[in-house]
Amino acid sequence: MKIAILGGGHGCYAAAADLSEAGHEVRLWRRDADALAAVRQAGAITLKDARGSREVPIALATADIAEALRGAALIVIPTPAIAQQDIARAMAPHLVDGQVVFLPPGTFGSFVMARAVKEAGSRADVAWAETGTLPYLARKHGEREVNVTIRAIRLPTGVYPARKEAQALEVIRQAYPSVHGCGDALSGALMNAGPVIHPPLMVMNAAPLQHFERWDIHNEGTQRAVRDVTDRLDQERIAVREAFGQGAPHYPLADHYNNDRWMYGDAHKQLVKSGDWRENIDLYAHRYITEDTELGLAFLASAARYAGVDAPIAHGLLAIVGGFLGRDLRQGPRTFERLGLAGLDQAELTKRLHDGE
Repeated sequence: MKIAILGGGHGCYAAAADLSEAGHEVRLWRRDADALAAVRQAGAITLKDARGSREVPIALATADIAEALRGAALIVIPTPAIAQQDIARAMAPHLVDGQVVFLPPGTFGSFVMARAVKEAGSRADVAWAETGTLPYLARKHGEREVNVTIRAIRLPTGVYPARKEAQALEVIRQAYPSVHGCGDALSGALMNAGPVIHPPLMVMNAAPLQHFERWDIHNEGTQRAVRDVTDRLDQERIAVREAFGQGAPHYPLADHYNNDRWMYGDAHKQLVKSGDWRENIDLYAHRYITEDTELGLAFLASAARYAGVDAPIAHGLLAIVGGFLGRDLRQGPRTFERLGLAGLDQAELTKRLHDGE
């Protein structure tokens, strides 16, 4: 299958190498041509995982998004949600009917990007899908080298518009067999683990993050009190899902720490053992704040408001981050209010998510 992968981060390089090795024709697009030069010149990415290190040829590495998208049945965008609007505008003139766009994860980006593409003038009949996490725990070790610690074994995926669910999942499963449907785009967004696991880690590790040059928030930073807050935030997420009529499995985040039933299986020990997450984290600019808190947690809090679910942990963490950022995050760009959804009743919302705008 011809697959376009858009972006230049850890997940993008992992996807490009992994899907190429699986036999797909992969086109990797990155806006920064200079940063992509090493991959383009070598024609390959070095993939490291439990099987060792090997060179994986990439069919195409390009800074021309039209070239990357041409003929692609599947478009994978494992980039931070803060980049989705710009990528949507860049994609819009080149999309064609029948393509499937997969956001792992999405932060409700399936809805947001579909709207942005339409506003940019595209009338292509495209299916958008988003899942609860990246398919990989991965970190780049060089200009064209990526280390994959573990791969997801369960990827609950919502589709926008939901009427295209069967078509979208059939295409995505050719690349990611672990994908399974979980309903519409809202359900997919409320599977997103980032806004649950990362804001408590950032807020409750704020002092060591600013004091130490490198800090592993998934090791020293994940103590009992942090876990307790994370578990309660996740209970709020599940309560919101249930208020929207979304059923199990909810993939409670506690399973990430306690057993092998989460999206990555039994992954936490391997994540810590790899050492890849002992890093310098800028408390103000890291994607755990700009993506998972300012967008993702604000979205979750607004969904709770809409559904009438009491969510003190979500709102409290959002207020604390707003405190050190110096701005009110309650009306951010991914909230129901800013997206124009707060005025719809639940039947109208469900219909819009099913049919598309």
